[in-house]
Amino acid sequence: PNDLEIVIVREFDAPRHLVFEALRTPELIRQWLLGPPGWTMPVCEFPQLAGQPYRYVWRNQQGTEMGMGGTVLEMVPPERIVTTERFDDAWYPGEAVDTMELVERGGRTTLTITVRYESKEARDVALRSGMETGMAAGYDRLDQLL
Repeated sequence: PNDLEIVIVREFDAPRHLVFEALRTPELIRQWLLGPPGWTMPVCEFPQLAGQPYRYVWRNQQGTEMGMGGTVLEMVPPERIVTTERFDDAWYPGEAVDTMELVERGGRTTLTITVRYESKEARDVALRSGMETGMAAGYDRLDQLL
């Protein structure tokens, strides 16, 4: 929508409280937040309260790892989660802030994620990365899990 943000919208055929729990429960996150086929998540730490750190590490079949983490800035069950995001091996400069908002209508939940980068350069690198392919695969898994 602007020079610093990317917005992702996905609808799930599930009530908001179930989608919210799948976004913050490590046992569930490990089942869907995997990106392309062949990746696992050996480290998944996500707190239940704001102000605490979280950490994810993914590993592919060749043993390559990708780690990232940040801080949960805000958690309003079952409506909103706001986190910072920084990758161990940064593929874009700086840190991002991810805002996940959930709205339920008629038993279906719309998840809107706004990722705000520190610069237009960082946002553009993310846009060119192909991140939507991995995100789509993860959200397809989440759809099946729900």
